[in-house]
Amino acid sequence: MKKRKNIQTFIGFDSLYENAKVIAFGAPYDGTTSFRPGTRFAPAAIRTDSEGIETYSPYLDMDLEDYHTCDVGDLEYTTGNTARYLGYIEDFTREVVRDHKIPLMIGGEHLVTLPAVKAMYEKYQNLYILHFDAHTDLREELYGEKISHATVIRRCWDILGDHKIFQFGIRSGEKSEFEWAQNHTHLTKFTTEGLDGALEIIKDQPVYVTIDLDILDPSIFPGTGTPEAGGITFKEMMKVIMQLKSLNIVGADMVELSPHYDASGVSTAVACKVLRELTLAIHG
Repeated sequence: MKKRKNIQTFIGFDSLYENAKVIAFGAPYDGTTSFRPGTRFAPAAIRTDSEGIETYSPYLDMDLEDYHTCDVGDLEYTTGNTARYLGYIEDFTREVVRDHKIPLMIGGEHLVTLPAVKAMYEKYQNLYILHFDAHTDLREELYGEKISHATVIRRCWDILGDHKIFQFGIRSGEKSEFEWAQNHTHLTKFTTEGLDGALEIIKDQPVYVTIDLDILDPSIFPGTGTPEAGGITFKEMMKVIMQLKSLNIVGADMVELSPHYDASGVSTAVACKVLRELTLAIHG
């Protein structure tokens, strides 16, 4: 296990590992980013700016102080070897699951989801994925590479198979990706409408939640590598997370903040609140 303990943790994530139900960790990796890099800086920025929010959520009427979450820091950052870094994530996620705890990963680019799902699937053979994103991420390859932020959900499909992945907010991708999704995933364009139906199908089955923050409109969240006009609002995101509270979430991640593209700090503040709400929904 290669991780580096940060002096600073996300607000309210200060329980001991042994006592915690949810284990948060950073995966500051952006080695396959194809447009604007910078997500490697997200975990540190989120921890710092979390001091500007409260532990209490008026949306869920829950407080982080009432639950046990441990922030163990970031996995060791390496460049130049994607497979090695993905292995770090897979090994650590496997360790958390083996300890009967719930991994919560702070990315990083979206590729970091893949090794986490690999590790989760070893225990949960009937795993579902709820994917919130602006992009399909269903390419077979990008620039000749099958392992990429643009192929991550397709590679997750390789593991889970047909109709185990629900995608919401999607508004960007190749035509072939949308066509492929018609027979292999449940893809909802532009909105999160239909989430109720997905929850009815999933019921109490184990689910992995992956939130790519660029699902939010760039007017709300400009600090990302590939902003896409036409996204959902923050209130819509909060409605989604409130619905997730009823699920059996066995793992989750939040990815694709690139803090330096938003000098105002608003995007990082938004990311902090999304992470707080997601954490509380998991504890829910």
